[in-house]
Amino acid sequence: GSTDHTEEIIRSIDSPLIHFYKNRGEHGYTPNFENALKLAKGDYIFIADQDDIWVHDKVQICVSLLSKYSMVVSDAILINKQGETIGNSFFSLRKPYKSLWGNLLKFGYLGCCIACRKEVIDKALPFPKNHKKCTHDNWLFLVAKVFFNVYITNQKLILYRRHDNNTSEGGLNKTTSTFFKISYRIYLIGHIIKRGFSRNNFRNI
Repeated sequence: GSTDHTEEIIRSIDSPLIHFYKNRGEHGYTPNFENALKLAKGDYIFIADQDDIWVHDKVQICVSLLSKYSMVVSDAILINKQGETIGNSFFSLRKPYKSLWGNLLKFGYLGCCIACRKEVIDKALPFPKNHKKCTHDNWLFLVAKVFFNVYITNQKLILYRRHDNNTSEGGLNKTTSTFFKISYRIYLIGHIIKRGFSRNNFRNI
């Protein structure tokens, strides 16, 4: 499949900076990211999808901002499978909220547009168990927003590739039931409160 082909290409680079790990725990969209984040050791963590394209100065811009902030979230240009632009700004299409409560109402950011300090990962792990109600990108943003500080930049630092079968929709889709939307928010609020009482004082809530 395409994943095997991608791994083959990356392995051919033969760089000591690239490591492959097999997820031997729970599989799926959020558990796979959680497994990878548990293994991350750097001071700065960049979340990435395998077929997006980073602009040339993304790392430089984010590292500079991370000297002041614990998390940076950027905008993105949308491209299709062929690499053709289909949207000039994810933010203009999604119209995300910047506040904590706004992101509980409607989560508006892409995980692949997130870079953060290791302290955010340490605070967020382990993820709450119900991954249907707690995706990795939403959870990381909420943890950073409550316990640290977040900078949201309108700079478009990646070309975000959309496929017909994308796993993530960048938030809840329109067919999600009202019951799930309510229980999802209660679940996240409950776990944020538990994380605050068990590990640290609240900062931004």
